[in-house]
Amino acid sequence: MSKDNDKEALENKKPIFRDLNADDPDPETTEIESACINCFRSGKTRLLLTKIPFFKEVIVMSFKCEQCGYENSEIQSASEIQKKGVRIELNVITPQDLNRRVVRSDYTSVSIPEVELEIPSQSQKGEVTTVEGIIDRAIRGLSQDQDKRRIDHPDAATAIDAFIEKLASLKDLKINFTLILEDISGNSFIENPFAPSSDTNCKTQQFERRKEQDQVLGLYSDEDVADEESNESKGKHLLKPIAEDAWGINDLHGEVLQFQTLCSQCGSSCETNMKLTKIPHFKEVVIMATVCEACGAKTNEVKSGGGIEEKGTRFEVQVESIEDLTRDVLKSETCSLTIPELDCEVGPSALGGRFTTIEGILVAMKDQLQSEGCLFQDSADEDIKKRLKSVIDKFDQILALELKVTLVLDDPAGNSYVQSLVDGDSDVDKKLKITNYERSFDQNEELGLNDIKTENY
Repeated sequence: MSKDNDKEALENKKPIFRDLNADDPDPETTEIESACINCFRSGKTRLLLTKIPFFKEVIVMSFKCEQCGYENSEIQSASEIQKKGVRIELNVITPQDLNRRVVRSDYTSVSIPEVELEIPSQSQKGEVTTVEGIIDRAIRGLSQDQDKRRIDHPDAATAIDAFIEKLASLKDLKINFTLILEDISGNSFIENPFAPSSDTNCKTQQFERRKEQDQVLGLYSDEDVADEESNESKGKHLLKPIAEDAWGINDLHGEVLQFQTLCSQCGSSCETNMKLTKIPHFKEVVIMATVCEACGAKTNEVKSGGGIEEKGTRFEVQVESIEDLTRDVLKSETCSLTIPELDCEVGPSALGGRFTTIEGILVAMKDQLQSEGCLFQDSADEDIKKRLKSVIDKFDQILALELKVTLVLDDPAGNSYVQSLVDGDSDVDKKLKITNYERSFDQNEELGLNDIKTENY
């Protein structure tokens, strides 16, 4: 009987964060009693966990007091904190740049050096807007109480008026300017109108957070937690002991480890299976696979079991036959993908780390371009939609071997691998070109190597 109950419970299990849908017959809401800030008597707060399209997971809260009639509503972010922070630098040159969509979280600081504008993180709520919308919001904020300020503090009001004129001139593009977003949570984004081609006007860098920044986000390491045995956090210090065991103990080969985690799609509790294995002619890797029983999402990820290599590695694979599509590929999370014939580029963090085939990589790139998160598809320009559809059609031609292309994998950490179709060192795979190169300063900076000191220790 218990097995039937468990099966029924599994079938009725629903995602914690569901899509925003007015036709949902059974929205999962939670009611809790809370104090009214108006009359200090007991009222009710209703919570709804949902997802906003093209944005993130949110918690919608609605409070109502039956005693005095006071009502209040609020939205709080519930999006997952990324492993690294992100810094996005956009050169605004054309009116098209002003219309770029921007997603910014609560932890995003905004600056425009040309006019000395700085908006600190956590001073504004996260939003989906445009570059012009960010400027308009700054102008509205500065314009508040200007009439009263002109009477009480005329000098300050005059200086603010002059600054507002500077901001207004940015919208007219009288000068080119730079918009800089720095988000320690890693959840900010600026639209690429040239997708899937690279964006020459926008530069995105990921960075390792400092200890103070981790603590702002509520992430604490083992050293920051006084009682290690009460390790209940879902942050870094929960995963650290598991990761150390997987990398550091050699007798884990063949053993599958399991640990609780949260689904990246709906936030429900699920299990991740992790296994340490060795790829022939390469190195040890950690393979992780997660299946969510609530929403059915399946994810897999591969991480290198070794450190960063002395040099970066670049693979160029000609895709012309079925044998080329079946090559084994290990793509690390620091590896970017390019198809020069399509002018298509996928950044290192877009697909994460995975162990698959050339065909699997191409299918993943195609799915990434088709996904809702790639572009603001409902409001995208028709030219962008047509260009994107053309590229997706070409992916179908590649997979059907009707179009010959070159797939380029560039990994500055040297932790990626492409299988050779010939045996022995004397034979040369003519369709596979491997180049080892010295990393640039910017690549070392992104990998966090410039600040590492290994001498005289």
